[in-house]
Amino acid sequence: MRKAFALAEQANDAGEIPIGAVIVYDNQIIGRGYNQTELLKDATAHAEMIAMSAASATLENKYLQDCTLYVTLEPCPMCAGALVWTKIKRIVFGAADPKSGACGSIFNLAGNNKLNHKIEVIQGVLEQDCEWILKQFFAKKRNGSNGNG
Repeated sequence: MRKAFALAEQANDAGEIPIGAVIVYDNQIIGRGYNQTELLKDATAHAEMIAMSAASATLENKYLQDCTLYVTLEPCPMCAGALVWTKIKRIVFGAADPKSGACGSIFNLAGNNKLNHKIEVIQGVLEQDCEWILKQFFAKKRNGSNGNG
């Protein structure tokens, strides 16, 4: 989770919403990403989506069955849905997302019995740090700073 948090700090430094993600397989990071929606002008360029693409490329497989995603914020419905499609084994997240969380807060796509795959979810890892970086980012936004100085 510390590696994911370091990626969230990179996103923050770039003026992006500070969310970072890593995917681990066999104790190795095989995919990493941080939010790049502003940089890429792409609403789907979430940390998890970028990490999933990198992990699939590394494994040369669309499925991530024996992998764990570590992400600083609970995945949204888009990301949680994509994670179900990859058949990832586990999601570990830091801060809950009470506005759009899809791993238990608002929705539970990760554990929905109606879908073809259920994902183990662990929440609250480095929760205070993950909440803090998001809160300070949005406080700067509200005060008119872009977060870069």
